[in-house]
Amino acid sequence: MISAPDVPDLEGARKYVGLLKDHVGVFKVGLELFVACGPEVVRTVREKGGKGVFLDLKFHDIPETVKGAVRSAVALGADFMTVHASDGSSMLRAASEAAGNTKVLGVTVLTSLSRESFPDAGIDKKFTPESLVLHRAGVAKAAGCAGVVCSGLEAKAVRSALCPDFLIVTPGVRMAEDARGDQKRIVTPFEAVSNGADYIVVGRPIRDSKDPAGAAEKIASEIERATRDRAR
Repeated sequence: MISAPDVPDLEGARKYVGLLKDHVGVFKVGLELFVACGPEVVRTVREKGGKGVFLDLKFHDIPETVKGAVRSAVALGADFMTVHASDGSSMLRAASEAAGNTKVLGVTVLTSLSRESFPDAGIDKKFTPESLVLHRAGVAKAAGCAGVVCSGLEAKAVRSALCPDFLIVTPGVRMAEDARGDQKRIVTPFEAVSNGADYIVVGRPIRDSKDPAGAAEKIASEIERATRDRAR
């Protein structure tokens, strides 16, 4: 499980990580936290949590600029980082070449997008979310990425189409009783793992809970149940 302390300050991040470090495997540093606190937050989260760091900044720029940004992220100690997969193979390849042992993940289609919103985003109407995710996942794999970020609704198709060691990270995860928020294509933790996700990203359902540690444990039990079922 990757948990996201989407808070606006370093002290809040420290408290969140300290509370959950025994309940999650990786902590995500996203845009809000990174912009508010700067690169030092990556080191702080790693030191306080003693766990992996998922740097989710979704790089999207010309290849040389992305390559430089990836080198800087590697120097900070990020274990995973994200790059948009919508701009083709050159940028993805540049990121992969600069990543060393850090895992580059191609962001396929944001979980806030639905097919109805594709025209506004300039996406050809021939695509469905699944076909677009599969296309971009194939490009990311060919460019050397370690895996992709995709909705659990498309995870099964990606797992079937690509090799077993290609990582699938699934955001937009909610328990059945949770509010959807601004997410369109969501799944439960059980569904995400059953469909082939290696990691799930959980933010608001844990962060906004009255008992964050208890919420994390509840999600962890769903992950364990799905993992057992998948191994049968």
